[in-house]
Amino acid sequence: MFLEIVSPEATLFSGEVDSVAVPGVNGEFEMLNNHAPIVSILKDGLVKISGNITLEEEVESKFSKTDKGFSLEINSGTIEMKDNKVIVLAD
Repeated sequence: MFLEIVSPEATLFSGEVDSVAVPGVNGEFEMLNNHAPIVSILKDGLVKISGNITLEEEVESKFSKTDKGFSLEINSGTIEMKDNKVIVLAD
């Protein structure tokens, strides 16, 4: 699936991933390929992405390396998944 993480300053990530886990207001949830369409509000926590991921050099410092990929700490945001495309608007 295609993931785009956008902050007020810049697009932090844009590319193919295997999964995305986000801190929803009612708890953390994960999306895989062909997940049902969803729109949700995010709270402070980690956005975790896994797959064969390459980060741009200018944003690499914002992410932390994990066993399966990378994580990004956010304060709040929204997420939309539709037609195998995930858009995270993060603060």
